[in-house]
Amino acid sequence: MKIFFSVGEPSGDLHGANLIRKLHERDPSMQFVGYGGPRMQQAGCELNQDLTQLAVMGFIRVFTNIRAFWRLLWQADRYFRDHRPDAVVMIDFPGFNWWIARRARVHGIPVFYYGTPQMWAWAGWRVRKMRKLVDYVLCKLPFEVDWYESRGCRATYVGHPYFDELHERQLDRDFLSELQVDQRPLVTILPGSRDQEVQSNLRWFLRAGQLIQDQVPNVRFAIAAFRENQAELARELVSNESVDVEVYVNRTPELIHVAHSCLACSGSVSLELLFHEKPAVIHYHVGRIPFFLQGFFRKVRYITLVNLLAAEDRYCENGELYNPRTDVEKVPYPEYLTCTDKTLAIADHVIQWLTDETTSDRVREQLRSLKADFAHQGASDRAADFVLKKMGDRTKVQSHRSKAA
Repeated sequence: MKIFFSVGEPSGDLHGANLIRKLHERDPSMQFVGYGGPRMQQAGCELNQDLTQLAVMGFIRVFTNIRAFWRLLWQADRYFRDHRPDAVVMIDFPGFNWWIARRARVHGIPVFYYGTPQMWAWAGWRVRKMRKLVDYVLCKLPFEVDWYESRGCRATYVGHPYFDELHERQLDRDFLSELQVDQRPLVTILPGSRDQEVQSNLRWFLRAGQLIQDQVPNVRFAIAAFRENQAELARELVSNESVDVEVYVNRTPELIHVAHSCLACSGSVSLELLFHEKPAVIHYHVGRIPFFLQGFFRKVRYITLVNLLAAEDRYCENGELYNPRTDVEKVPYPEYLTCTDKTLAIADHVIQWLTDETTSDRVREQLRSLKADFAHQGASDRAADFVLKKMGDRTKVQSHRSKAA
């Protein structure tokens, strides 16, 4: 059997690699090919292109890369025609992956969407594409199944694969010891995995850091950069601020583990914060026009996955956002999707956690309860079993039809 993967995000590269390993454990003869990233390649996938290098957001950035995306699409189409993989597995990256699904459909290849786009949050009418182009929807969050099934999709809950990685990850104990030599409370800054996220959010985090340092002089800060080019940008921004910050690359797990609390860009990193039970403020800064437009399309009150798991009122009708006055008891993470300066609000939360232990303990207790309910291992195993079962069922049906003919 051969599976074609189409994965375009760094987080999807991680989940794809884990799924490949689980599939290979069950059937060592399986072959994996397609688009992904370095982790998938290490797991045994023959990469036609490192698509994570093209992980972009926003119309302008996508448009400037349109020729590259078209080339990759037609390369995939030729592969489907000439090599006939047994299935296509897509992870995240919906803009490009819808076109991959269309070409797979033309060639009669079943499509699994593992790590689905958050349609329940943004522009729900896109579910028509899912219903038309995708055979099986593998959901990461428990409330997604009812949403997709009520709209005619074949959906199953497998759990979030990020928790597999978190449970199995080994922290660098030597580096942890180095960090813990300094007994001052550490605030870790997590500016995002995409370059544009770092560019949009880090400067606000650094300004908030200055306000925090003014009120809590013994605090220290560290930036967890995903790539070296992002670390260079971080060092440049830090040089223009008076706040004392260390910059590290590929040290996110350790920096979260040691942190007292965190400042984080919205994304799957919130699940890692949940796993480590760390208080955090979530921030996502966009331009004024995108902020205005998102209010018409967004159908959830919260942008943070952990808050969505915790909330009973996750959906909204008129683009309502997290309200720090009324939502602080409902969900664990203060969050700010904004086009304005929220540094004072961001700083106030962290200052309170640093100076009032009861407030930080309350957040940790919320996180501890959520972790017990949702942060379980096994998503990659369940996804691998599901994919193999459906591929086996399809093979049996095709064999039966061939005999009948």
